[in-house]
Amino acid sequence: MRPRGVQLAAGVLCALVLGGAAGCGRGEGGLESAGATPPAAGPVRLWPDLPPATDPPIDYGETDTERVPGIKVADNDVHAVDARAVVEAEVRAHPDTYSGADGLYAETARAIKACGTAPAACPIMRPYYRDLTGNGRDELIVGIRMPDQQVGVRVYLAENGGLTRVMATVDQVISVELAGRDLIMRVSSAGIPGYEYRTAWSWDEQQHSMLPTRDEIVRVKPGRTAPPTVPAPRLVSPTPAPGATSTPLPLPPDVAVPAEPSP
Repeated sequence: MRPRGVQLAAGVLCALVLGGAAGCGRGEGGLESAGATPPAAGPVRLWPDLPPATDPPIDYGETDTERVPGIKVADNDVHAVDARAVVEAEVRAHPDTYSGADGLYAETARAIKACGTAPAACPIMRPYYRDLTGNGRDELIVGIRMPDQQVGVRVYLAENGGLTRVMATVDQVISVELAGRDLIMRVSSAGIPGYEYRTAWSWDEQQHSMLPTRDEIVRVKPGRTAPPTVPAPRLVSPTPAPGATSTPLPLPPDVAVPAEPSP
């Protein structure tokens, strides 16, 4: 009689060699066939004779980064930074900028400048902290309320005693969530009722910035049409530990400032 270890080794060798074919012997616990395996369908390249592109695509500024002027970060700890002071420094550095990474509505920029005297109307929301870069330290995540239910989301990395903005985007946001080291934005779809866009922003070491690495259109209300207006944006609190459940947090009231034409 063969030792049990020899029998187990023989069974493993049988599984590796035959890989799902008929068993090596029913008397020794052999495998049975699971049926025919469907053939693998590999990718097929369409129009292989197309010449390579010679002109680069339009630059949408996903990789744009910027050092925040006048902000010092002791020990590269973003928890010691005033989020309002960070945004105010950017507004001062880019006055009358209405597009791009630094673009703000005129009334939003005015409300930011008045945050010290009119805190109830301040559009800068509660900051959040999460290690998005994998460097072992938290980054600063800031949200800015804007007209038409738009939200500006910015991420700041502490390095060399200062702050570098590594992400800036504005959209009509339904929610912002943190999953691991990804920041996920859910955005309403204007042209497809009942659907929404979901974009995962992830750290890219080579570009030294957060990039929209995954983008999808998701059906959220099967058999129903979406309401004409999207719900108010909300932020989801970072999970305290891996596997923990995050809890939606209410946002402050909308900014009550005079409306002006969109930039």
